[in-house]
Amino acid sequence: RKYAPGPCLLRLELSEGSVQITVWDSDTTLPSVRAADAERVGQHGLEIVMAVSQSLCVHREPVGKRITASVVLADDPDGDAAGRQAAT
Repeated sequence: RKYAPGPCLLRLELSEGSVQITVWDSDTTLPSVRAADAERVGQHGLEIVMAVSQSLCVHREPVGKRITASVVLADDPDGDAAGRQAAT
């Protein structure tokens, strides 16, 4: 919302131990990863999303763009979804 020039939408969907995060805004400029720079303050959002996401898709829309990231909700090395107990 901070960088969107106009309307924007956020959609969250849970599916099989992951959350699909979809963001749409009316800006046609696609996101891009900037070169590493230890002096840069801020503008690391895309780097963080890419680091924690299982997948990241960027699609142009008739108006603007849609970005979808899938984040696995696992806090167990064996892959049990967060908040669930392993069956014993």
